[in-house]
Order: sequence, then structure tokens, then C-alpha cells
Amino acid sequence: RPGAALRRVHFRNASQHHYMKICFVKFQGGGIRLNAAHFKQLIISVGAALPVDVLTYEEKTLSAILRVPSSGLVKLWSALTLLGSYQNRKCAFRVIQTSPFLLALSGNSRELILD
Repeated sequence: RPGAALRRVHFRNASQHHYMKICFVKFQGGGIRLNAAHFKQLIISVGAALPVDVLTYEEKTLSAILRVPSSGLVKLWSALTLLGSYQNRKCAFRVIQTSPFLLALSGNSRELILD
């Protein structure tokens, strides 16, 4: 109808946790081996002040899905970004995807193949 005012509605995310899909990238040499226990210890040392859960870890791709309280998402993301070395070798974490919904990390629309 003409003259009807538009109203902006904003919904706050009430999710207690956020999920992060991350990847560990090695820059020097290939001698770094990270099994699940070493990876979890590395994540705990990076995000020491935050309760971080490693939900999945793939040793072949050095990728994982983490769960962190929503209030600590930016802190963990920053800490992962600032990590520059592991075992005296240059490395980095890449945050691939974040979401308040775990199901959103289950697939990547860029890799979707339709028959």
C-alpha cells in the first residue's frame, strides 16, 4: 500500500556457541606432524583463557572444527591469526568458515557437484 512505512527488524543471535572450521598451514619444511592430541594441545595453548572444544580433526588435511562460546569467538580468531610458528617453523591457522550453526559447516556450496 502506498505510504506504508518500512520497518527494520533485527534479530540478535541467541546462540551460546559458535563453530569454526580452521586449517593449519605449514610454510617451512614438511617435518611438522600433528596428530589429534598435539593439535588439541596447540589449540588449548593458543586459546588458553577460553573453553574451546575440538569437535573433529582430520590429520591428512590438518583441518578441524572447533566450538567456542560466542563471547570468545573474536578472541580465539585473533589468537589463531597471531600464531606465527610451531616447533620453530613458520606456520599459520586459516579460518575457513564460522557459524553459530554446526550444520552450516557440513558442506561447502563452492565444492557442490550436482549430477
